[in-house]
Amino acid sequence: MSPSDAPPNAKPKRVAVMISGRGSNLGALISASMASGYPCRIVGVVSDNADAAGLQLAADYDIDAKVVERKDHNSREAHEDAIQTIFDDWQPDIVCLAGYMRLLSGTFVARWMGSMINIHPSLLPSFTGLDTHQRVLAHQVTLHGCSVHFVTEGMDEGPLIAQAAVPVLPNDDADRLAARVLKAEHRLYPSALRLVAEGKVRITDSGTVLFRDFPEPDESAALYSHPVEDA
Repeated sequence: MSPSDAPPNAKPKRVAVMISGRGSNLGALISASMASGYPCRIVGVVSDNADAAGLQLAADYDIDAKVVERKDHNSREAHEDAIQTIFDDWQPDIVCLAGYMRLLSGTFVARWMGSMINIHPSLLPSFTGLDTHQRVLAHQVTLHGCSVHFVTEGMDEGPLIAQAAVPVLPNDDADRLAARVLKAEHRLYPSALRLVAEGKVRITDSGTVLFRDFPEPDESAALYSHPVEDA
């Protein structure tokens, strides 16, 4: 049984989070997981960067945190095998990428297909990759935002779960725009993770996302997604 096929009112899903930096979205997920009735708990954090500030955040909440740096392994395969060994110990149901800056191999992604999600600071499929805020401003786009999607082998190409939109204001620079998008990310990611954990969204073998008992858009949370389909 996949995590998204679990029955309602099941015990909280075990979530592992992968980070590379400050861990602000990790903080949002931790805060959400502490709320009564939230269907997930964070069981561990993996970072490919020993200096990632998010490691201290995990420690502050007594969450197991591991550093697995690429330079300590002679290949990407060996690096990912080391991460998988940690996951074998933690037994997560869902893996969340939260500012993890390394592209994962198809082999690793295949192990977690349908159970690994990522948040990206743009309205995908527009502006994949890095420097999204600068590129949005350069293209004079008036609407920006963030997306949560299932992870597939292609960078930022996985099927969408949910998106949040924010306006681009006339006096914006990259920093002001990034700060506005980040606030939306902190609302969106816990909401999208809840949908996956509760089995309200899942990815099919053909790569289609199906929704079940999907809530009406909550404007206060800036949560938007695809039209509902029966799962």
